[in-house]
Amino acid sequence: MIKPVMGAVMALALALPALSGAQSVAVTSIVEHPALDSLKDGVKAALEKAGFTEEKGLKWQFQTAQGNTAIAAQIARKFVGDKPDVIVAIATPSAQAVVAATKTIPVVYAAVTDPVEAQLVPSFEPSGTNVTGISDMLELTRQIELIKQVVPAAKTVGMVYNPGEANSAVVVRQMRELLPDYGMTLAEVSAPRTVDVGAAARSLIGRVDVIYTSTDNNVVSAYEALVKVGNDAQIPLVASDPDSVKRGAIAALGINYYDLGLQAGAMAVEILKGAKPGEMPSQIGEKLELHLNLDAAKKQGVTLSPDLVKSAANVIQ
Repeated sequence: MIKPVMGAVMALALALPALSGAQSVAVTSIVEHPALDSLKDGVKAALEKAGFTEEKGLKWQFQTAQGNTAIAAQIARKFVGDKPDVIVAIATPSAQAVVAATKTIPVVYAAVTDPVEAQLVPSFEPSGTNVTGISDMLELTRQIELIKQVVPAAKTVGMVYNPGEANSAVVVRQMRELLPDYGMTLAEVSAPRTVDVGAAARSLIGRVDVIYTSTDNNVVSAYEALVKVGNDAQIPLVASDPDSVKRGAIAALGINYYDLGLQAGAMAVEILKGAKPGEMPSQIGEKLELHLNLDAAKKQGVTLSPDLVKSAANVIQ
């Protein structure tokens, strides 16, 4: 009778890898702001749903680089030394730091606009390496169409961005190429640090008809500085991050970052259960939501069409 019991115990142990205390997940983010915080929460929720909880033995650790790439590299080296079962790296600079630091520990990147341009993976197909993840890449033609809906007469679009962020540089380059097809041109200004965002935005006063912001982490972290310029100078603000609408943008057609975190977390779960990241294709978040802020539209001198308001998933009065 002993052997069948022992066999049943062993079978149960093998069937429940999520309940083992050996699993550990390390999460790093380049900076803390509402979108990336939501993503981190989504990752943890996906782990918990699959049974990977701290109460059941999961070791969870999170560190932010506070917008500093040197700190991002330090965090990456620390995590590699800790030897977790998987590292989730949020945003391009943190992902680049982690991928540079390890070729063996499984890495799931998240909120990276162009992982190929950032040299994280060779393509969106299975990488054959220790890296997989999920991109927040947006179809820019839809972003431009939204700009035209918010400011139909716009001729010049302004962008504030950090040229050191590969994801931001890619969007600026693509916008510069696409806007002429819509009868518009681009005026971009760099903000290498969070503290540069306000001054960069002020330099666009009198030069642009609307300011568009991508998921640039410096800009999103200091979005209130951009909102002050938009309100004071009555320059409409259109964003790609829905959380920026709560903070004063008129409109955003973007990804729900909590949902993106759930997707990244699901990938981490598969790895904890034995999947190899190199055999998992990279994914793109596809669920877009339109968010509008009518109060911001009033402050920035814009009247939104009833049809646009009706189509929004969320409207702030």
